[in-house]
Amino acid sequence: MSVSRRQSFVAASALLALALPLAATAQTKWDLPAAYPASNYHTENLVQFANEVDKASGGKLKITVHPGASLFKANEIKRAVQGGQAQIGEILLVNFQNEWQIYGADGLPFLADSFDEAAKLYKVQKPLLEKKLGEQGMMLLYSVPWPPQGIYSKKPINSAADLKGLKWRAYSPATARIAELVGAQPVTVQAAELSQAMATGVVESYMSSGSTGYDTKTFEHLKYWADTQAWLPKNAVIVNKAAFDALDAATRQAVLKSGADAEARGWALAKTKNTEYIDLLKKNGMTIIAPSAQLKADMKKVGDTMLKEWLDKSGAEGKALVDAYRAAK
Repeated sequence: MSVSRRQSFVAASALLALALPLAATAQTKWDLPAAYPASNYHTENLVQFANEVDKASGGKLKITVHPGASLFKANEIKRAVQGGQAQIGEILLVNFQNEWQIYGADGLPFLADSFDEAAKLYKVQKPLLEKKLGEQGMMLLYSVPWPPQGIYSKKPINSAADLKGLKWRAYSPATARIAELVGAQPVTVQAAELSQAMATGVVESYMSSGSTGYDTKTFEHLKYWADTQAWLPKNAVIVNKAAFDALDAATRQAVLKSGADAEARGWALAKTKNTEYIDLLKKNGMTIIAPSAQLKADMKKVGDTMLKEWLDKSGAEGKALVDAYRAAK
């Protein structure tokens, strides 16, 4: 072998030796946009999930959580994951009801109004979600509920008539429709902008969980919360299918296992946090009210109307879901 050929061979061998450890530690990076604050239990659960994926994959998959709508706004996250701008993301399912009615099933007032009922609804909703997301080039990794929803207001609400004319925060088709049915004025405001909207008088009342009320310091602006336990909407963590399929088998399994663990942990967290958040609202000067018989009756009528409308729009698919939910044990 000539000197020049020997030198070329040695150089190539050295480059190969350098490349081998790089290949062995090749790392994939995913971005995970989320709409809620870093301190929210959903986001904390996402961070723990990301850490567990990192550990289970031996560092091969690094997931960066971007809280507080810092990477994409709440209503942009689904499209970002579908289009591949983000490989994974967390969405509020009810935000996308206008796209497909089944996404809004867990936002129907008083259809499923406890954690046990919400779990039953998820069981029958999940296969439909998986199929639809699959058709859109995505997959459902896991889903976690928010605590039961109540009504925030500046004054005590004793009946639906007390909501008439109030500027009402709407964050989904269902919450906008509630406003219309009770005579309030719907104003579209996502969670990241809610504090500012209340401070400037854009929002005077809204329905959400104790979690959102505490995260947004609603107690600084609105002093009453009627604990109507109207519904338990769910956040879903969705994954771009092409990005998932590009992972090696062991890393895919790490993502699936960590997702299943995050789902179980998230449901338990939601139950625990519900009580904690209500206590925190009280400590910060908010009055928690059990809904009056009149308010219950009024809101039940709203729920019945919305369920009928939803069934009309969702057709046979929606009817089958509600029938299966009601038949579930």
